[in-house]
Amino acid sequence: MDEGRKIWAPDNVHGFVLGTISDLGVDTITIQPLNGQDAIAAPYDSVFPAADDSLGDVDDNCKLMYLNEATLLENVRVRYSKDKIYTYTANILIAVNPYHDMGTLYSSSQVAKYKGQSLGTLPPHVFAIADKAYRDIRNLRQSQSIVVSGESGAGKTESTKYIIRYLTEAWGTGAGAIEQRLNEANPVLEAFGNARTIRNHNSSRFGKFVEIHFDAEDKVVGGFVSHYLLEKSRVCAQLRGERNYHIFYQLCAGASAETRKKLHLAAAEGSKYLNKEGVIADPLTNDVKAFQIVQGALEKIGVSESDKMKMFRVVAAVLHLGNVQFAADTSNPKGGSFVQPQSKDSVDVIAELLGLESSDLEAALTGRIMTPGKAGGKGTVYRISLKLHEAVAACDAFAKALYVSLFDHVVEKVNQGFSFKESSTYIGILDIAGFEFYQTNGYEQFCINYCNEKLQQFFNNRVLKEEQELYVKEGLDVEVVTFADNQDCIDLIEAKSVGIIDLLDEESRLPQSSDMHFCQVLHDKHKKHFRLAFPRDTKFAVTKSMRDDEGFVVRHFAGAVCYKAAGFIDKNNDALHENLEILMIDSKEAFVKSIFESYLKKQEATSPQSKRKSGGRKLALVSIGSKFKSQLADLMGKLKSTGASFVRCIKPNLKNAPSTFMGGEVLSQLHSAGMMSVLDLMDDGYPTRTPFHGLHELYKNRVPSTLTSLDAKSFCEALFKTVGMHESDYKFGETSVFFRPGKFAEFDQIVEPDSGRRTALVSKTVLWFVKARWRKAQYAVLSIIKLMKKIQYRANSRIVIQKTAKMYLAKKKHQQRFKIASKLKMLLERLTFMRTLVQSLNKSSQERLLATIETYENGVNSMLTKVKSTEMNRIVLQAKYKELLAKVHSLLETLETAQKQQKVEASNATAMRVAFEAEKQSREEMELRERQEDEARKEKAEMEARRKKEEEEARKQQALLEQEKAAKALQEKLIAEEEAKKMKITEQERRDHELALRLAQESGDQSVAAKSTRQSLRRSVLVTEKQEARAQQKHDLSQWKYAELRDVINTSCDIELLEACRAEFHRRLKVYHAWKLKNKKNVDAATSKGEEDHKRAPDAIIETAKLSSPPEAAPKKPQEVQPAEVPQRYFRVPFVRPSQKGQPGQSKGWWYAHFDGNWIARQIDMYPGKKPVLLVAGKNDIDMCELSLTETGLTRKKGAEILPQQFEEQWSRLGGPQYSRPANRKK
Repeated sequence: MDEGRKIWAPDNVHGFVLGTISDLGVDTITIQPLNGQDAIAAPYDSVFPAADDSLGDVDDNCKLMYLNEATLLENVRVRYSKDKIYTYTANILIAVNPYHDMGTLYSSSQVAKYKGQSLGTLPPHVFAIADKAYRDIRNLRQSQSIVVSGESGAGKTESTKYIIRYLTEAWGTGAGAIEQRLNEANPVLEAFGNARTIRNHNSSRFGKFVEIHFDAEDKVVGGFVSHYLLEKSRVCAQLRGERNYHIFYQLCAGASAETRKKLHLAAAEGSKYLNKEGVIADPLTNDVKAFQIVQGALEKIGVSESDKMKMFRVVAAVLHLGNVQFAADTSNPKGGSFVQPQSKDSVDVIAELLGLESSDLEAALTGRIMTPGKAGGKGTVYRISLKLHEAVAACDAFAKALYVSLFDHVVEKVNQGFSFKESSTYIGILDIAGFEFYQTNGYEQFCINYCNEKLQQFFNNRVLKEEQELYVKEGLDVEVVTFADNQDCIDLIEAKSVGIIDLLDEESRLPQSSDMHFCQVLHDKHKKHFRLAFPRDTKFAVTKSMRDDEGFVVRHFAGAVCYKAAGFIDKNNDALHENLEILMIDSKEAFVKSIFESYLKKQEATSPQSKRKSGGRKLALVSIGSKFKSQLADLMGKLKSTGASFVRCIKPNLKNAPSTFMGGEVLSQLHSAGMMSVLDLMDDGYPTRTPFHGLHELYKNRVPSTLTSLDAKSFCEALFKTVGMHESDYKFGETSVFFRPGKFAEFDQIVEPDSGRRTALVSKTVLWFVKARWRKAQYAVLSIIKLMKKIQYRANSRIVIQKTAKMYLAKKKHQQRFKIASKLKMLLERLTFMRTLVQSLNKSSQERLLATIETYENGVNSMLTKVKSTEMNRIVLQAKYKELLAKVHSLLETLETAQKQQKVEASNATAMRVAFEAEKQSREEMELRERQEDEARKEKAEMEARRKKEEEEARKQQALLEQEKAAKALQEKLIAEEEAKKMKITEQERRDHELALRLAQESGDQSVAAKSTRQSLRRSVLVTEKQEARAQQKHDLSQWKYAELRDVINTSCDIELLEACRAEFHRRLKVYHAWKLKNKKNVDAATSKGEEDHKRAPDAIIETAKLSSPPEAAPKKPQEVQPAEVPQRYFRVPFVRPSQKGQPGQSKGWWYAHFDGNWIARQIDMYPGKKPVLLVAGKNDIDMCELSLTETGLTRKKGAEILPQQFEEQWSRLGGPQYSRPANRKK
C-alpha cells in the first residue's frame, strides 16, 4: 500500500477533504482524513490523488500535477484565500466573487499592464480575456463574443462592466465620449433592469448582449445593446426578502422634494408594488447616491432633463397603479368590479402622469370592449365588465406593459448614446441571468433556466464537441473526451408540438385553459422522459406535498428544478386588453404615446399570429415563451457566428460574505459549468491555435524574398525550429499550429507585431533555412547512393533468383528420367560384373551367356540413349525398366544354375555365393528404396490433402471466430451504451442531489444534508455476475482488509487459502493501479518538475495484458495444490525508462521477474545510470507487477525465460535478501 500517499476524499460541506489511504477494498478505497474525522469509504471513481504541496497554487489549472476535480477545487480555494480570484482552465477564466473591494486590481495601471499581452503572460484577469478577444479580432478579422455565465450573485454584472471598461479604455482612444458613454450605460441599465434577490443584492433580471463595435483600424466606434426577457412579474410582486427594480426605490429616495411633488410620490413604503412581501431597505445599497449616479449617466448618454422627467413620470405611474384597489360590483348579476373610492385619487394621478382622462382610464381598468362578428350589427361595440380578479389582472398587466415599454425606450436611448455609422467588427459581451433554483420556482425561473440550458449547450459544443472535431479535421491525435449532452433537455422544452413551450401555448389557446390541465398534458406526453419527473420525486417537503397536476420537475444540466405551474398560463400571455391599448395610443403625452406605440409594434413583429380578430371572446395570446425562444435562437446565431471566450463566474458561499469559501457549493457550480470535461480535454488537448497564414502575413514585409516565396506552413516550421520550442508543446495541423495550455505565452513575442526580437529571429530563420537546405542536399546525395546500391543488389538478386528458378524447373521436369537413367547405369554395372563371373564357366556356357549379356547390355544402352534424348512418360519408363530388370534377374538365375552344374571348386563356389548374395542384397536395397519413394510420395499426397482440409477447417473456424467476435463486440457496445446511460443518470442524480443539498443548506433542511452526495456507480450485469461468483467461492474474501490479505500471504501454511488470498490481493492491486492510471500525473507538470511515475513492468507486458487477457470467468472451485507442484519460473525483458521513451539513442535496462506459481515473488528493475531496484512480494507489492503470469504473456515470448541460476546470480550480486517460498512453510 502507498504509505502516506495523500488522497482527496469526497465531503458534503468542503467538497473534498485531504487524507491518506488506510485500506483497499473490493470496490471502495478507505481514506483516513487528516483533520481527524472518521474514516471515509468511497468508490474509486470519487477519490483523487493529491499533490505533495497542498498549499501551492498555479494560475492555470492545466498546470496542476493531477488534473481532476479535487485538485481544481483546491487550487481555486487556495488562490481565493490569497485574494487571487481569477484562475485559468486553458483559455477559460474562472472568476470567484470576492464580495469586497479588490483595491487596484482594476485600476488604469492594470489596464495598461494587460494591454496587448497574450493570455498566460500575466496573472489571470478578466482584462486578459477582453484583450484576447480584441487580439483575435485583429489577427483573425472575425467578430468575437465573451460569454459571462454563472449563478445569481456570482459577479457576472461586475465582470461585464470591467470587460466593457477595459475595451473602451485600452482600445478606445480617439473615439470621443463613446468610452465614457459605454461605461455610464451600465448604471442606467442596472437601475431599470436589476433588483435585489434572495441570493444577490444587484441581480440582473434581464439578459443583455452588449456589442462593442470597432472600425477598420480596430478602434472603438460605438456600441449596441440587445436585451432579452425582462422579468415583468417582478413589477407587481416579489418573493419575501426581495426587492423590485432599483429605479423605484432610487426615485422615491433620491428625487428632490419638488420632483416627488410633481410625481405625487411619497416614501417607498407607501407603494403596494414595493411593500407586499418584499423589503424596502437594502443595507448594501445607497438609493440616494445611486439615483444621483443614474441621473448623471442619463445625461452622459444624451437624455435631457425634460426626457428624464418624462421617464420618471412613467415610473411613478407604475407605482401608483399598484395602489389602485378594486371591489366586486354586487349589483351586476353577471359580475363586475369598480375602483374603490379611496383609490380614485390614484387613478387621477395616473391619468395626469400618462396624459389620459381619469374616467376613460377607470373604465378601461374595469371593463373591456368587444366587437362581435355575428351576434350584432357590423361595427357594434359592446363593453363587458371585468370581474374582480380580471380587473386586478388587467391593472397588473397594464403596469407591466408600461414598465416594459419604458425599459425598451431606456435601452433605445442607451444605444442612441453611442450610435455609429458603420463598423468592421465587434466584441459582444453576454450577461444574462444565471441558473436559478428555489424551493418554489415559477415561470420566470423556467425561462431563465431554459436560456442557461442553451448557453450550456453552446459551451459544450464550442469548447468540447467542436474542439474535438477540429482536432480530427486537422489530424491531431488527441484522446476523445465524453461529456454530458443536454440536447434531450432542450428538446423537452422547445420541441415542436410536444415541447413544454408549445404545450403551454396550446393550453393557453383553449377556451377553458388551466395550469393543472397543462401539467396533466405535459406528464402524459412525456411519461418516460428522463428529464421530466413529478414533484413527489423531489427531496423537499414543500414540493413533495404538491400534486402531480400542480407542477413538474425538469432535470436540467445543472440539476433538477421543481416548477410550480400556478401562473404559467397568465405569465406566458403578454397580451393587453384592446381598450387599454387604444387608450394609451390616444394619450395626450407624446412621450407616453410614442413608447407605447413602439411597444405594440414590437409585440406585433414578434408575435404576428396573435393579432386579434373581430369578435374574439378571449384575450388573444401573445406567447412570451415563443418570443423568448425566437430571441434565443437569434442570440445563439450571433454567438455561433463569432469566436467565443468564456468567463465562468463562481459564487463562493451562500451568504455573499467575503473570505468564506464553501467547497461543496463551489464544486457544484464547477460541475454545472462543465469545467471537469474541459479539464479532461485539456489533459491532452491544444486549446490555443494560430493560422499559418496569420504568421506568414505578419512577417512577409520583414523577411527576404527567398523566405516569402515559401508556403505559409513551411515558413512557420522554420520559425518554430528557430525559436527552439519543445515539440511536445505544439503540433502542426493542416491549416494552423496548435499550442498546449499556457505555451502560447512563450510564443507571444513572435506573434506580437512590435516585438524587438523580430530582426534577430528573422536572421536565425534564414540561417536555419540554409542549414536545413544543406542537410536536405546531404540527405539527397546519400539517398541516391543508397538507391544505386539497392538497384545493384536487386539486379544480382534477380540473377540468383532466375538461376535457382531455372534449376528447380529443370530438376522438376527431368527428375524421373534422371532416376531411370541412374538405375539403368546400375544395371550395366551388374551386367559387367556378370561378365566377369561367366569367365569361370566352360566355353560352351561362356559363349551362350556372354551373347545374352551382350544383348542385354545393348538393350540397356539403347534404353539409356532413348531416355536421355526423348521425353517419356513416367509410367512407360517404369515399365521399360522393370522389363529389363526382369531379364537381368533371369540371367542371374541362369548363371547360378550353370555355376551349380559345373561343380567348380569350393573356393570359387564360395566366392560365387558371396557374389550372388551381394547382388541379391543390392537388389533388395534397390527395391526397398523404390518402395520408400512410393510411400513418401503417397505420404506427401496425404499430407497435402490433410493440409488443404485443415486449411479449409481453419478458414471455417476463423469465420466462426469473426462472427463470435462481431457478436461479442456488439454485446460490448450494447453494454457500453447501457453503462453510458447509467453513468448519465448517475451523474445527473449527483447534480440533482448537490442542488438539493445547497437548497437544504439555505433552508436548514438537515434530512437532505445528512445524505451522501457520492454514490457508487450502478454496476453492470457482468460485474454483478463476477461479484456473485466470488461470493460462491470457498473463501469469501470480499470483506477482508488489504493488510489482512497480505498477512495471510506472508504467514499462512494453508496453500489453498494462500492461493485464494493471493488472487484477491492482486485483483485489488489491479483495481488500485487502474485508478492510478486514470488519475495519472499531468505530463507537462511532471516533466517540468523532473518527476516521473515508477513503472511496475515494461510497457510491452502491460500492453499484452490489455490485448490478450481473457474475460474474467466465474471462479472454479479451487483444487488442492501440493507444495511441490508450484512451478518457479524466471524471466528477463528489456526495460526503457519512461522519460527516455521515444528518444533517439535511448539506453535500455533490464526487468527481471521471479514468478512463484502464477504470481510474482521477486522483481529487479535495472535502469541504465540508475541504482537497481529490488522488490519482494509481501513488502513492496504496490510497486511490483500486479499481473498474473498468464496475463503477462511472458511464457509465449521468445527468449524471455531464463534459468534460475541467472536470476539468482543477479539477485545475490545486487544484495537481495533470501526468499522464503510459501510452499516451503510447514504446518
